[in-house]
Amino acid sequence: MALLQIAEPGQSPVPHQVKLAVGIDLGTTNSLVATVRGGRAAVLPDEQGAPMLPSVVNYSDPSAAVVGRTAQAMSSEHPADTLISVKRFMGRGREDANEDAARAHYQLADDAAGMVRFVTAAGPVSPVEASAEILRVLHQRAIDTLGDELQGAVITVPAYFDESQRQATKDAATLAGLKVLRLLNEPTAAAVAYGLDSAEQGVIAVYDLGGGTFDISILRLHQGVFEVLATGGDTALGGDDFDAAVADWVLQESGSQALQPGLYRTLQARARAAKEQLSDAESVSISLDGLVDSGAAVVLTRAGFESLIQPLVKQTLRACRRCLRDAQLDTDVDNVVMVGGSTRIPLVREAVAEFFSRDPLLDIDPDQVVAVGAAIQADILVGNRPEGDLLLLDVIPLSLGLETMGGLVEKIIPRNTTIPVTRAQEFTTFKDGQTALVVHIVQGERELVADSRSLARFELRGIPPMVAGAARIQVTFQVDADGLLNVSAREAATGVQSAVTVKPSFGLNDEQISAMLQASFSHAEQDKQARQLAEQRLEAQQLLEGLEIALAADGDALLAPDECARLHQKMSLVREQMSGEDVNDLRIQTEQLGQASESFAARRMDKSIREALSGVSLEALDDGVSE
Repeated sequence: MALLQIAEPGQSPVPHQVKLAVGIDLGTTNSLVATVRGGRAAVLPDEQGAPMLPSVVNYSDPSAAVVGRTAQAMSSEHPADTLISVKRFMGRGREDANEDAARAHYQLADDAAGMVRFVTAAGPVSPVEASAEILRVLHQRAIDTLGDELQGAVITVPAYFDESQRQATKDAATLAGLKVLRLLNEPTAAAVAYGLDSAEQGVIAVYDLGGGTFDISILRLHQGVFEVLATGGDTALGGDDFDAAVADWVLQESGSQALQPGLYRTLQARARAAKEQLSDAESVSISLDGLVDSGAAVVLTRAGFESLIQPLVKQTLRACRRCLRDAQLDTDVDNVVMVGGSTRIPLVREAVAEFFSRDPLLDIDPDQVVAVGAAIQADILVGNRPEGDLLLLDVIPLSLGLETMGGLVEKIIPRNTTIPVTRAQEFTTFKDGQTALVVHIVQGERELVADSRSLARFELRGIPPMVAGAARIQVTFQVDADGLLNVSAREAATGVQSAVTVKPSFGLNDEQISAMLQASFSHAEQDKQARQLAEQRLEAQQLLEGLEIALAADGDALLAPDECARLHQKMSLVREQMSGEDVNDLRIQTEQLGQASESFAARRMDKSIREALSGVSLEALDDGVSE
């Protein structure tokens, strides 16, 4: 009797075959690639044994881009052609990025579409193209180490990246020739690494302070399930800002107003080195040789450095407090995981420990933990271990909804909803005979469309003409595992439908990202009142339009002149109140108009019944009843 080949559930059917996949931490300052070999996740070093690749790309040679440490060394000589911290510009519009670009001494190209493109010797370069160069080097490093049969990669992104920034990251990976298995939030990747290695259970706060971004996530870990309860952060806050604070202090101490771009890059590098030394030393001397005429040096103490960065550290703790409130928790978490090179700063560790009232976990290198977690997830996705070993439940960072009549936001998927997720809701038409409608998709926590972020619009046409409220249109929102949104609308009677994939051209600017949640809390009462007023205005408008149609049809026949005049007078009072801001007065006037029109509505009903029964005998009615 022939024997069948053994294959364990969730594992490769070919004995001893292991599919190769990698996890990539595409960082603002440094990037890494890791994989799982022999059951253990490890970062892959380059030929010199260095695990980290500086996220720097130089375009001074039009024929070929230079990436990594060599590009970093060229930044002082070619500042405009050397792109540093390009991740901060991913998915953003030119107008949003002007201030950051000027500070980094970049020149932005004029673009009819308003996209960010840097002027370099090799021509205009987008953040996506620069990121693709970094990913190409990491991809090649993986191929050189593992072979050319790479199944794909899990690439990490900040938890607060919106749909545009996530899509830009995917586009960069495609340009680099990588198959993206999944985009994974950086804090979640860190939790994967710690959750599997130390088998921790309970609620964990992941504090991720990297070179250019800050993320805070609250996760619940239980029996292999990683559930993100809430996320927060700032996509424009990180170690680069600490470096800038030190550099600005040095200029102030030296009496210099400003430096040429190349010299400022040199100063930034020295400031970064001083920051790193102060994690162990009590003071450090920062040379000004080659920067200012005096060529002297300034001494920065650890206490002085901590006073410079204290406001930035407090800014991260405010985000932590908001995130805990969203997760409906106080500071009583079971563990705190530190991620990112900036968490090596003693002040940061002390502040986080004090805020959460416990010492943070530091078992895994904070620079490598995200890549390690991404590698573990990639290993699962290609089938090298049962998927039941680990379940990731990420959440969307901001609510998604659509515009309804009156400029109101109807939230379809609330923020912090676990993804992937599909939600559907039924809507109807506002006016008689309406054959089309516009679906306007918005993002944010406010109640009015004017205070929310517009994502996309599309039209649904071919609705059969019906009376207002009769049509049934189902709108479906679907967010995939990468946080990308698809929206479709379908009319039930005819089956006509339309859809859009939300890939906005640009991401939120820094101020919008940090302010949207704050605005939802600080304007909560104001937004509630504004929504009530808008809903009351909509109700009044429907009543007025219905009465105008009825009066035009039957007013002269069914109402005496004085009755008609009284209705018109009350309608005028409602219109006056609609232009005001007092919702109570508008509600009262609308109710009084409704009461005043009840008699007219009853007469119209009687007229309709008489017309329907006109010419029908009582015998015929009796026969109908008896049948």
